[in-house]
Amino acid sequence: MSNAELANALLQACQQRGIMLATAESCTGGMIIAALTDIAGSSAVVDRGFITYSNAAKMDMLGVSAATLEAHGAVSRETVNEMAAGALTHSRASLSLAVTGIAGPSGGSPEKPVGLIWFGIALAGQPVAVEHQLFGHKGREFIRHETVRHALQLALRALGES
Repeated sequence: MSNAELANALLQACQQRGIMLATAESCTGGMIIAALTDIAGSSAVVDRGFITYSNAAKMDMLGVSAATLEAHGAVSRETVNEMAAGALTHSRASLSLAVTGIAGPSGGSPEKPVGLIWFGIALAGQPVAVEHQLFGHKGREFIRHETVRHALQLALRALGES
């Protein structure tokens, strides 16, 4: 499925369940919310998108703690967990998709290489589901595109639409 087809499927799944969704994006810079809002009628289920590229934005807009960022960094399980939870807290959504990672082409380290992306999916009343993917050094555009695809797939799975 293309990203557009995945986005459409997610919108339909949310509409069938009567839930709103929000995104919290770092490395994708709004590409997930754009994929969703490119579809006419998406306003029926899309509440908002938080583009939190900087640590300050993560703290100000989503309530990510400074202690988490200091201890674990922006690209971590702990940070994406707080991003996903914060997107629910600071919106009217019942489902949130959060991503943070290193799209490259520079900026990686042995512990956090280029292509490392953390995903957080939060459904109201449930623990945040967190996972990571390593897309490797395949270029910034590829990494960001695949991050959008994977986030949409994870959200569909969270709603039982795998």
